[in-house]
Amino acid sequence: MSALPRPWPSTLGLRGRLMAIGVFGLSVGLALGGVVLLGVLGFVLQRSVDNEAFRTADAVALLAAEDALPDPLPVAGGQLRVQVIDGQGRVRAASIDADRLVPMVGPERLEAHQRQRLSMSGERAGLVGPVRVVTVPAGTAADPLTVLVAKSMTDVRHSTQVVGTSLLISFPLLVAALAVVAWRVVGATLRPVESLRRGAEEITGRAGPDRLPVPASHDEVHRLAVTLNGMLDRLESARRRQRAFLSDAAHELRSPVTNIRTELEVARRLGERTDWAAVTDNLLADTERLGRLVNDLLLLARLDESGGPDAPGGVTGADRSTGGAAGARRSTGGGPDGPDGVGPVELGELLATVAARYPSPPVRVLPPDEPLWTVGHADELHRILTNLVENAVRHARARVVLAAAPEGAYHLVTVTDDGPGVPVADRDRVFDRFTRLDDARARDAGGAGLGLSIVRELVRRAGGTVTLADANADDPGLRVSLRLPPLPPDTP
Repeated sequence: MSALPRPWPSTLGLRGRLMAIGVFGLSVGLALGGVVLLGVLGFVLQRSVDNEAFRTADAVALLAAEDALPDPLPVAGGQLRVQVIDGQGRVRAASIDADRLVPMVGPERLEAHQRQRLSMSGERAGLVGPVRVVTVPAGTAADPLTVLVAKSMTDVRHSTQVVGTSLLISFPLLVAALAVVAWRVVGATLRPVESLRRGAEEITGRAGPDRLPVPASHDEVHRLAVTLNGMLDRLESARRRQRAFLSDAAHELRSPVTNIRTELEVARRLGERTDWAAVTDNLLADTERLGRLVNDLLLLARLDESGGPDAPGGVTGADRSTGGAAGARRSTGGGPDGPDGVGPVELGELLATVAARYPSPPVRVLPPDEPLWTVGHADELHRILTNLVENAVRHARARVVLAAAPEGAYHLVTVTDDGPGVPVADRDRVFDRFTRLDDARARDAGGAGLGLSIVRELVRRAGGTVTLADANADDPGLRVSLRLPPLPPDTP
């Protein structure tokens, strides 16, 4: 089936559509203006004719009231006819060119003692074309008279025809001239847009900065170019982050895969002398590490794509491989979650749940004085604290302390260890992906450098903040401060 033809406006370019709309609107406006002009001109000329006729009629009526009507009645101009008729329709007096037997207006059309304006054919008045007749009462009550004055409308009609013809000739010329000017003006206005289009065509997406030309004029097109260049900067930054992420992920994934391959090659060469129990343990450790890394990468990918896991158990895949699934699935005392997995969570019980994974020192919990409730994904909050505690246990010498307390508009959760701490200059950098400080470079002990990155993303999703500080002024160590919004008071 062939595609339906597009309507003609869509086949035109933007310049053509603007011109079509502008010329059409201008033509309609000029046409309406011409009609209004002709109407006003005709009305004004007709009122002028009426006023002149009434002045003549009032002068004749004044003579009739003084019983001084001359014969014939004096009039100025050859296009004017005057009659004075009585109540029986008889002509008492008339101008030199007027009929002295038949009145211009029959008695049936006259209203007693009323000033009237009438339009009629000029044949009854001896004139060519339409005429305008005015009536003015005159005489006395005993002998009522009516003054009739007829004036030709030929000059009025001729004037309106001349003006109408002039408009019909001048309006198309004016529209054509304005269309030419508008075509050039619209073309000059759209020239920066065309430059932006050509610049966008030249962008290849390869390495190197891609920019669109910015016009010198500080108008909407200038702001559009600046906005698009800002978007390109953000896309380039995201592309660099993606390349770095892929490079780091490939490097991290290569290590366990290489270890597994090495273990298998050595086992094959040793043959019967292979200690398969040790090989199995090493392979399981590398496989667990590989699974942990893959799940962390998938979680970060979901967070980058949608601002967080795409399901209430978005961290479940990672927890399943790291042993955190049981804790994540365990109720935290907050009751059933909502349809999207968000529900109230009691922080004291959550700390106890996480600490239960480390039955022996150094992990210790300082329970809050009262229940502290927050709202969020129980799985995600469990994952946040698990990552922080594992990081603290990895670097602590003797103790790790978990505590929760209210702090202003937030609930403060702290994870404190007595390890070497983190230098002030690196406290923001450690939240970047695949970042490991020098003392945590060993992959077997230091992890892949994704734990704190996951913590930061999940905390942002929960509406809180996470910061690093010294444990205290005297002893070494690190305190991670996690601020979470409290449960709204009107939540059931």
